[in-house]
Amino acid sequence: MIADAQALTDNADNPEKVRENILEVALDYLSAGLDPEKSTIFIQSQVSELTELTFFYNNLVTVQRLQRNPTVKAEIQMRGFADGDGDNKAGTPVGFFCYPISQAADITAFKATTVPVGEDQAPMIEQTREIVHKFNATYDKVLVEPEILLPDNAACLRLPGTDGKAKMSKSLGNCIYLSDSAEQVTAKVKTMFTDPGHLQVSDPGKVEGNTVFTYLDAFCKPEHFDKFGSCFTGRKASFEFHSLDEVKAQYRQGGLGDMMVKNFLAAVLNDTLEPIRARRKELEQNIPYVYEVLRKGSQEACRVAAQTLAEVKKAMKINYFDEGVLDELIEKQEAKYAE
Repeated sequence: MIADAQALTDNADNPEKVRENILEVALDYLSAGLDPEKSTIFIQSQVSELTELTFFYNNLVTVQRLQRNPTVKAEIQMRGFADGDGDNKAGTPVGFFCYPISQAADITAFKATTVPVGEDQAPMIEQTREIVHKFNATYDKVLVEPEILLPDNAACLRLPGTDGKAKMSKSLGNCIYLSDSAEQVTAKVKTMFTDPGHLQVSDPGKVEGNTVFTYLDAFCKPEHFDKFGSCFTGRKASFEFHSLDEVKAQYRQGGLGDMMVKNFLAAVLNDTLEPIRARRKELEQNIPYVYEVLRKGSQEACRVAAQTLAEVKKAMKINYFDEGVLDELIEKQEAKYAE
């Protein structure tokens, strides 16, 4: 799903930006390897059933529960909608505040059994499970409680921004994009936050909390040392490493400069992103195809979501005009008034 409707909550004054980003996200998805023959890729705003489900789920969640959601609190704080005490300031969009309910609709509309997310989204999935449980207990067992799927690699649970802040954010300008050129990636890596106490090359450095090493933990593979080992050769020092553990040990001991490590990381990231860039370049030459994928995907998403919505309305007994239901209602009411 490309969440354009949700993006409007804090871009209400710039719909053109949201519109342009739809294509950018679609290009990212396709270039990263999502196959539209296997994965339905759709635009959130084009599936009106999601809005209806969100409206019905609103009655299953309290304001207090939303206020306790750690992800909502963090996002509101990060985007400047909270004061120093963490309380919501005037001007916080309702749509932004109610994001967990909307996300629950996005997930349950397709009866998702597993949702792959980063660690920061765990509270959102838990809230979805609560909504499903409440709905099924109140009405009927229609919805599926999804399980969360977190990365096996601990470094991938939550990649920090390039500035060392807890999360990458477009608004903070601390992201590396799949669409970035090799030169852009290298430039961003060079500005990455490292160990502020590692002032001299000879100083022992800290690996923990060091953004560069977090990214290496996430993306570095053994074969990268054969391909890019020369990054650790300089005018004043030269090292031959065969594993990331060896790099970390040397950094902790001292004598390994940040720039050597950053050059290695840039090479690793660019090696990882190069196949994605190549596919994206091809897709950029066939934009009509990308929009056709989104059109067909949105149609399929509507079809599946409509089935779920019909089951939800039936469970809530608001399916008045379904086949056979109206006759039953008329018969029941006629008998009532005949008395």
